[in-house]
Amino acid sequence: MTKYDPKPDRDAVDQDKLIAPKRHRRVTAQDVAEAAGVSRSAVSRAFTEGAYLDEEKRERVRDAALKLGYRPNALAAGLQGGRSHLVAIFVGDMRNAYDTEVVTRLVGALNAIQKWPILIDGGGLSSVKEAMGEVLRYPLDALILRSGSMDPAIARECTKLHIPVISSGRVLNHPQIDNVCCRNAQGSQAAAQLLLDRGRQNFGYIAGPLGYSSSSARQDGMMRALAAAGLAPVAIEAGDFTVESGFAAAERLFERARLDALLCANDAMAIGALGAARARGIDVPADLSIVGFDDISMARWPGINLTTVCNPIDIYADKVVELLSARLADPEKPSDVAYIDTHLVLRGTH
Repeated sequence: MTKYDPKPDRDAVDQDKLIAPKRHRRVTAQDVAEAAGVSRSAVSRAFTEGAYLDEEKRERVRDAALKLGYRPNALAAGLQGGRSHLVAIFVGDMRNAYDTEVVTRLVGALNAIQKWPILIDGGGLSSVKEAMGEVLRYPLDALILRSGSMDPAIARECTKLHIPVISSGRVLNHPQIDNVCCRNAQGSQAAAQLLLDRGRQNFGYIAGPLGYSSSSARQDGMMRALAAAGLAPVAIEAGDFTVESGFAAAERLFERARLDALLCANDAMAIGALGAARARGIDVPADLSIVGFDDISMARWPGINLTTVCNPIDIYADKVVELLSARLADPEKPSDVAYIDTHLVLRGTH
């Protein structure tokens, strides 16, 4: 009896080639091309939106890719001039509750437009330049600077690499850098005026770290309001935007002067100061008013109930995405600055 030997279907995917390579390595486009009986460029076109490829070949490629466990390499696409969809975010300092909340919202907003963040924590400032140097080796779609203490030279280096930059916390004047900036001075000025209207006169201030543009702008706003009233701060101390540093700075202030008003450069330090006041038996707000800045989630807790200046996170994230989308759509457009208005949130500490 003659054994029946059917003619092989040349258009079908070669099943013998659909065995993933035994070596422990990522399946490549070339592996898929060989298994599907197509060219390497056909595999690329099969996974590129809008690229022309015969539908039958597209199905063969995708069937082979599924069976082999292949996924297109986004980094390779970026290196070839396409979009990698990677966005680096220099997040400031993740010990700062506001930065943590901002980054959480920003990551969600970026994911919604199919961008995938790489986070760089600026808390370890000694390693930031090294980390930035490493991340700039990737084909980034954009870089978001979340800290006013960041060296502007890094942003300018990105523009030389044709990487769009969104700066927040400090306005960087450059033709290809867009900026999102809270009206820090106006917010702090309004907070100081609130306490002046309450009859407070002996003001203390807890500043953020030296070199942070947001901290200096907030201090300037307070000074402006006090100067208009013929006053000046009784004492100023500095912290590092954490609760612990706010507690320690408040302790130093209470040793130096008798205050009836205390403004803080952010909520975390104001919460620490509130703890220090309570530890000393100071009645807040009867004897001492305390106001923060940012309106983090903890400020709303019943046991804290902090009066503060709201620096709206949702508006910030939306503005970043709006500027980023506009820049990617038109890389040569003029730079833009989006200012975010603040407002007072009156609770129980003023």
